[in-house]
Amino acid sequence: MSWTEKIFSKKNKNETPKSELPSSLQANMTRIPIEIENKELKTNSDSKNSSFIDQDDNSLPPIKLLGYSPTTKHRLLTPEMCDEIRSLMPTRIQLYSSWTLLYSLEQHGASLTSLYSRIKPGNSDVPARTGSRVGYVIIIQDRKNGIFGGYSNEYFHPTDSRRYYGNGECFLWKLEKTNNIFMFDNKEGRTQHECIKFQGYPYTGLNEFSIYCTSNFLSMGAGDGHYGLWVDQSLLNGVTDPCLTFGNDILSKEGTKFQIVSLEVWRVG
Repeated sequence: MSWTEKIFSKKNKNETPKSELPSSLQANMTRIPIEIENKELKTNSDSKNSSFIDQDDNSLPPIKLLGYSPTTKHRLLTPEMCDEIRSLMPTRIQLYSSWTLLYSLEQHGASLTSLYSRIKPGNSDVPARTGSRVGYVIIIQDRKNGIFGGYSNEYFHPTDSRRYYGNGECFLWKLEKTNNIFMFDNKEGRTQHECIKFQGYPYTGLNEFSIYCTSNFLSMGAGDGHYGLWVDQSLLNGVTDPCLTFGNDILSKEGTKFQIVSLEVWRVG
């Protein structure tokens, strides 16, 4: 699967990351009819029924990141990265301008129990949003500076009944920051731009294994005995494999098994 390289400037902000399934999954899809009930996942001429925005990204409000402590040295997320990640979100979620940090490995300690507790609505020092739907983004950095994660329509929580949850709005993603470049503009002169390679993996419809969490691990995507993304209860180690749910590549630069350097969970909206 090829990368989509994007440079943040007004000329190309209307580009949308593309993804395609590995050949093994394409073969399965020719045999299995897929019908996604969530209309927002169908891309067509009616932008109201699409999770992708057909209009210029300039119509979206700039993103404000809330929740970093003044003493936090290692900050994973930037507004430019948010612009990429939200391009795959449902339209109503893209319109939110505030992203709020609910959990940070650096700020709140390495514990899956603490992660679950802090992101549960009403359980942290972050006011719960009422009366509207929100989304959740998990972002991970590995030892080779690979940055990847997932988006969920529900907050991550353990289920005792071994029940998967989440819907077709969920997706996995990965990105790579490259060297900054300088561009010239008649009005602003010489400006610096961050260059990012982003790849998103939307829901395929091949199964309904979007999210599965227990007190021992957190995971997104599954199929044929493999998790798309899996992290242990200590938030030290993780696993990533291609999975049927999202048709993803291996997300980490370290390979199938990776060690977690930093991890954050954000609420969108």
